[in-house]
Amino acid sequence: MDLNSLCTLVWTATLQTLAMVFASTFFSLVLGLPLGVLLCVTDPAGGILPRPVFNQILTRIVNALRSFPFLILMILLFPLSRILIGTSIGTAATIVPLSIAAAPFVARIIETALKEVDPGVIQAARAMGSTDFQIIVKVLLPEAMPSLVSGITLTIINLIGYSAMAGAIGGGGLGDLAIRYGYQRFRPEVMAVSVVVILVLVELIQLAGSKISAALLARR
Repeated sequence: MDLNSLCTLVWTATLQTLAMVFASTFFSLVLGLPLGVLLCVTDPAGGILPRPVFNQILTRIVNALRSFPFLILMILLFPLSRILIGTSIGTAATIVPLSIAAAPFVARIIETALKEVDPGVIQAARAMGSTDFQIIVKVLLPEAMPSLVSGITLTIINLIGYSAMAGAIGGGGLGDLAIRYGYQRFRPEVMAVSVVVILVLVELIQLAGSKISAALLARR
């Protein structure tokens, strides 16, 4: 394999990985944000809308989904990917299990970030006549934004790892490149380049997330 072919393969695989990761991050936020907010506000030990039974049921569901091994979950979700995307393999199809796998993780991150908000700020908003919805939208989420950005950064990094594992079963991206062109064809240089690109992506995303979180924290 010449250098131009390798560069083309790596570039294509990197774009596929980025597409998978950022699309699944978006959809996992769409799924996980409401769950995280519900886990926080219905917490019997300090939530603004304590619902002990509902909170316990939701907690068990989120914990069960979080403990599911990703590769098994991806295989189980092949039929859903086929229904939604029209295929169970490839970059687009992998977004479905990636999103569902990351959603409970996102929910826990959001719950933890919201619980870190100073109760005094919530009490002050309540004293000014704010509704529960206004407290969530105008107090909890804005105050927790630096922690939320850090949590989303961690989610993106985890999804990069998940996307690499998805390559083992036809998910595309850098993981697929490392397995099909590196491991199966005995080309260690391809595996090495794939790993280096993944490490660089993780480092860049972590750096960007840390800077954004620090900037938000400084504006308080």
